[in-house]
Amino acid sequence: MPMRNLKNQYIWITGASDGIGKELAIQLAKKGAHIILTARKEQKLKEVASQLEGDKHIVFPMDLLETDKIPAKTKELLQKVPTIDVLINNAGISQRSLVKETTIEVDRKIMELDHFSKVILTKELLPLFLEKQAGQIVTISSVAGKIGTPMRSAYCAAKHAIIGFMDSLRAEVHNDNIRVLVVTPGSVQTNISKNALEGDGKDHGVTDPAIANGMSVEECGRRIVRAMEQEKSELLVAKGKEKMAANLKRFFPSLLFKMVRSTKTT
Repeated sequence: MPMRNLKNQYIWITGASDGIGKELAIQLAKKGAHIILTARKEQKLKEVASQLEGDKHIVFPMDLLETDKIPAKTKELLQKVPTIDVLINNAGISQRSLVKETTIEVDRKIMELDHFSKVILTKELLPLFLEKQAGQIVTISSVAGKIGTPMRSAYCAAKHAIIGFMDSLRAEVHNDNIRVLVVTPGSVQTNISKNALEGDGKDHGVTDPAIANGMSVEECGRRIVRAMEQEKSELLVAKGKEKMAANLKRFFPSLLFKMVRSTKTT
């Protein structure tokens, strides 16, 4: 199987200040890629940049919740770099609340960041990729994009939505030599649950046991980078019950729905 060479590729990573995004930046820089780091907090991005091997890395702060500003910010970035070869849609936020306790503002905020910001960024870069007849779009969804569980309604909705969008895009651009990879991680040792929103919009502030005992972010990053090099279309990054649940949803959905009803989630 031919492998994608990531050396000297300009790779734009959103949500790059922490977690999976930060780890991908570190590992891809070791491959010789030039990393464009995006998140809200410039200082944290600078700290990540200082840890990267190589050069030509760019700190490009941006609030992706301000979706109306994404087109102008993308044009600004394209004036700073020779090109962009890979987009990694990683920025996102999770949720910890029952449907009946979740305000519609929280539903909208999660959908805006976890779905629409990714769609808009992708559409802004798509003309460049079509013109070059080359490019790769990597989108971090979640096992929650395959399985709906209690306390995650808005998060699951957004993650399901982005998978559907990217599946359609993949079929449309395959003959243009543009590759689309959707990653569905399970529990990974990041701050995702600490930063999750509760029903009233407040930060959850607690690390769930599943996250604390999840896959290391280093292992998750290695698997994603390997899938990028292999130009895979989809990657499940999960273990144990989460991996089993994804397979049950495909082959035995009724059994999975019964199991989910009795699942204790926090």
